[in-house]
Amino acid sequence: MRWLVGWSSTAAGALGKTVGFDGREPYGGHVGPEGYGGQVGDEGETLHPVGSQLLWGDPDPLWAVGDWRPDEVRVVRADAQTRIAVLGICGASDEQLRVGLFAARGGALRHLTAWPGSYTAVVQVGRRITVCGDLAGARPVFHTPWAGGTAYATAALPLADLIEANLDFGHLAALLAAPDVPAALHDSTPYDGVRRVPPGHALILRAGAREIAGYEPVASLAVAAPPSDPDRAVDGVRDALVDAVRARLAAPRHVPDIDPGPVPGMGPAERRAARGMPVPGIGADLSGGPASGTLALLAAGLPGRPGTVLGHGTGAGERLLAVTFNDLAVGGREAEVQRAGTLAANPRLHHVVVAGDEATLPYADLDGPLTDEPGPSLVTAARHRARLAAGSADHFTGHGARQVLDAHPARLADLLMDRKRRHLVRPVAALTKAEGSVLVPARVYGAARRLARTPYGAGVEGLAERLRQRRFDEPGGAVGASLAALAWGGPGPAARWLTGEALAEVSVRLEGGAYRNGGGPGQRPGDHRARAALSRTAADLRVLEQAAEIRSQRLHAPFLDNQVVRASRALPETLRVRPGARAEILRTVLKASGIADLPAGWGTPSQASADAAARAGLRMSTDPLLSLFDAPLLAEAGLIEARVVRKALRAAASGERLPLDGLADLVSLELWLRRLLSRRGTCWTGTPARARAVPAGIAPQRRAVSSGG
Repeated sequence: MRWLVGWSSTAAGALGKTVGFDGREPYGGHVGPEGYGGQVGDEGETLHPVGSQLLWGDPDPLWAVGDWRPDEVRVVRADAQTRIAVLGICGASDEQLRVGLFAARGGALRHLTAWPGSYTAVVQVGRRITVCGDLAGARPVFHTPWAGGTAYATAALPLADLIEANLDFGHLAALLAAPDVPAALHDSTPYDGVRRVPPGHALILRAGAREIAGYEPVASLAVAAPPSDPDRAVDGVRDALVDAVRARLAAPRHVPDIDPGPVPGMGPAERRAARGMPVPGIGADLSGGPASGTLALLAAGLPGRPGTVLGHGTGAGERLLAVTFNDLAVGGREAEVQRAGTLAANPRLHHVVVAGDEATLPYADLDGPLTDEPGPSLVTAARHRARLAAGSADHFTGHGARQVLDAHPARLADLLMDRKRRHLVRPVAALTKAEGSVLVPARVYGAARRLARTPYGAGVEGLAERLRQRRFDEPGGAVGASLAALAWGGPGPAARWLTGEALAEVSVRLEGGAYRNGGGPGQRPGDHRARAALSRTAADLRVLEQAAEIRSQRLHAPFLDNQVVRASRALPETLRVRPGARAEILRTVLKASGIADLPAGWGTPSQASADAAARAGLRMSTDPLLSLFDAPLLAEAGLIEARVVRKALRAAASGERLPLDGLADLVSLELWLRRLLSRRGTCWTGTPARARAVPAGIAPQRRAVSSGG
């Protein structure tokens, strides 16, 4: 894991010239005679994160923690008390960073988020510190009150260790009961007392006092959005994607740890994979889908020698490594693999096919590292790790493209609010064709019209009532899923297995958050639901990066970059709601970049194979999963009853139609809790008795609905 962490204290203290804890002078900073921020540990040690690099010191220190590459940490100074730190992949030059620093000094924050790449920017102007989160939520910012001031970080666990936070069981219940509803989660985290900065917002600290400020303009609900040109909007997506890929290609190449030598019977590629080492250079996923294919072709076609490592090779450039995962244990992806092979015939690509077997099915391998937060990808981490082990040191992935480019079904209500009824014809016709019933148009139109006329508060209160009454049954098929999505929020797939007390607590959180923002989220229902879905996807990708991490490898998800998200939000809804819109948009992006020869069937969705793999994994791993829920921590916390979940696991393994996503949520949260409580270390040195999160474990909960606010 990699994160940054710092704090803003209430008192400046005496400034003295000294060196950092590792004997080095910090980046143009000063540290006080009593240590960073005036904080000294219980045994006289200076309080600082383990394995950290000091970026600047007292009175408001900042550290970078983890295996950051040298080019991923940049600090630009205007003077001793005016500076900016950028961590991650950022396409801005030092001069552009300096201009952004001067703009932020005057209060303009959006400039700090408008450069290509994926990064976190921290600005210090005197005693004012500004930390910018991203639009998608892939690079979040957390904060907590501490020592009379505020500590902040880009990971929640270090802050939880710092304050010895206990678990927030209300948040965990909301993750299971309503994961896509921001009113249920609000700004909470799994750790009590640690708060999250919402996507599209910045954390501003002034001598310890904190403020959350949005940096994106808010559209008016009184009038329809101004009409936008679809061609120009697609051109904007193309430019943003090209800039995002180019920012990665322009970064210095990195060679993983030196290969210690040959192994009998193994070639270089097998040796690297066995030792958990990626291939030097740049590569990409090539699943046969439109998102990964677009990134692979763009990365291979842009100038910059994508496969060449600095100081290695002939200088003429090597081919981009394209990795395709072929699941031999479950069929259904033959067409995708064939399309990937056709794309890989491009001479700029070197194609590698990773064969998956029963050992790479979901739930097959439940061992793994502790992640900052729980996420459903924990049950598939080993599957992704097998694919990424054959990848490159810098590896592109198409995660997030569906949520960024596709239209959430609730956008049909947005069209009605904007009096664009005729644009409902094509999506409703596609649903009618899939269902084969003449009643579909009336049902869909009625649901969209009902949502367009439902206030936000009433919609959230209706969801709270559904949870209390345990009404979870939804019609099946594509039409049923669309009808269920035509609401301000719906119950999560795991809600049906929660206890009545947990559901009651989530309902109280929902009712408390329904009017927290003055009566509504300030968005149309479709836009609101789409942003929530994007935030959840980005959070799960962050969990996946940590759970399936390969040493010396970086995963790049350009679709989650700020500029790509902004360009995608400029797409008109009338274009988004067309069937196959995402594939058409990406096809246009490639065509404008000089790539027009795409295989037949490119862009065809293939969700069925993922469901089949999940069901096969459940069947194969039934016994370990049942053992996992013999005495689950979730039951000890009062969120579930163990026998109910064991019954559901047996039923799903036998083929009963149950929501597999809900079972994945339950299993992943139970795994995360066990890993968290079994850890022995802490993120800090110098804290009293090596303080860490959840010091007392899980205590029996007797809270019916007390903590729901």
